[in-house]
Formats: sequence, structure tokens, C-alpha cells
Amino acid sequence: MASVVRAALVQATWTGDTESMIAKHEEHAREAARQGAKIIGFQEVFNAPYFCQVQEPEHYRWAEPVPDGPTVSRMRELARETGMVIVVPVFEIEQSGFYYNTAAVIDADGSYLGKYRKHHIPQVKGFWEKYYFKPGNAGWPVFDTAVGRVGVYICYDRHFPEGWRQLGLNGAQIVYNPSATSRGLSSYLWQLEQPAAAVANEYFVAAINRVGQEEYGDNDFYGTSYFVDPRGQFVGDTASDKAEELVVRDLDFGLIDEVRQQWAFYRDRRPDAYEGLVRP
Repeated sequence: MASVVRAALVQATWTGDTESMIAKHEEHAREAARQGAKIIGFQEVFNAPYFCQVQEPEHYRWAEPVPDGPTVSRMRELARETGMVIVVPVFEIEQSGFYYNTAAVIDADGSYLGKYRKHHIPQVKGFWEKYYFKPGNAGWPVFDTAVGRVGVYICYDRHFPEGWRQLGLNGAQIVYNPSATSRGLSSYLWQLEQPAAAVANEYFVAAINRVGQEEYGDNDFYGTSYFVDPRGQFVGDTASDKAEELVVRDLDFGLIDEVRQQWAFYRDRRPDAYEGLVRP
């Protein structure tokens, strides 16, 4: 397995319908593959608008099964075509009344490796997610892929350090963090939290945000997606805060061991002293 992994992410504007949104992401993925990328991730519920700006039952129509729904099935074909690992965030229906904010992880040969379900569900103005989603119940999986060990943490999750740490303990080398976050709410935190998580847990983070305004509210999604390394340094520039963009970067996974040997945070953890952290 190569030490240097060429990785990609997409921040996208909403097109107005699922078919064109998926087709657009397929073209971004093909372009990433032409540039030599071996893994790509998309934004939160990438094939839909960010409908959680409102609380309306009509938006349950965006939900589909994982992995047997149409979008994940189509992404498996795309993975086979491009030879890339793909992180696919969608609105999942497990059964009637059981809905999750989910990301499927597909290996480079099109194999479905599993799913992550968002644990922390916000319920504040413009982000009415508890109306739609149950809290995740699938743990903190880290997936063995063609490029290495990949974890996922979704949007609001990023404010909670416990999940970042569990993904690190489970062996993640890179964590994709698909998001939909608004300029007025969190732009200051956007370039603070994920680099801090990368440092504390000594792995790479791919931070993906939507961009633009959409039809169901006035949230101004500000893009500025990026990759950050285990030292908390951006790998190349951040993406635009206004325009759609495909970001492709070379990530040196050899840096993970280097940093862990130098800083030794995992060695110096004190789980025997942390009981209070899990008390309700």
C-alpha cells in the first residue's frame, strides 16, 4: 500500500434534482480519477438539498435503503469504473419510521464495506435534523480500504471530541467529515475544530462543506473544504467559499507514524482516569 495517497473531495452547489446532482458528482469523480485520485468523498446528503432547514414530511422522499438503494448501487458501479474508494453520504431508510443520516463506504473494486450513521443530531434553527433522523447506532467503524483505514464523522458530530478519539483508537488513518454548515453559524469554528481533531488524534481529516444557498431556507453554505494533516496543517489551499470545487491533494500517510512517535499522545492517554466523561 502506497505511503502517499492522492485523495479528493467535492463541495457542490445544489442542482435542483437528484439525477443531475448525482450525475455531476459522477463527473467530478471521473475527473479526480483522471488526476490520479484513489479516494473521494462527497458532502452531507450529497444527492439531495439540505432539506433540514424546514420540518416537512414531504422530505422523507429523499430517503433510500443502504446499501441496496439506487444511489449507493450507482456509486458502487462508479467505484468499479474509476478504481476509487468512495464515501457516499445519503439519507437512509432502514424500515418505516427508522431514518438515519448515513455515509456508505465503497471500496475501489465496488465492494460495499459498510456504513457510518451520524451520532449527534442537532435541532436548532435552520438545522432541524431530529425531525428526520434517529441518532446513529452503528458504532464507530473504520473501514479497511484499498488506500488504508478510513473513518467517517458527519457534520455536527465534529463538535464532539469523543467520536474523533474513538475513530483514532479504531485505527483510522483518514476521517472524512461531510457537512452542511452555514456562514453565520460556524465559519469561525470550521478551520479550528477539524485541525484540532487531526492533531489530537494524529490522523488526516477531509472536511467537506456544501456551498451556496438552496431553496428551503437562507442558510449560506460557505464551502472552504480542505484536507488537514496530523500536525494540523492544511494540505494545500482550502477551497472557495462561494464556488463549487473538486479538491485533489497528496496525503503522506507516513506522517502519521512520524507524528505518533514524536508526540506520543496515544501512549500518554489515561483511560483509567476518564470515568467521569461517560456519566450522564
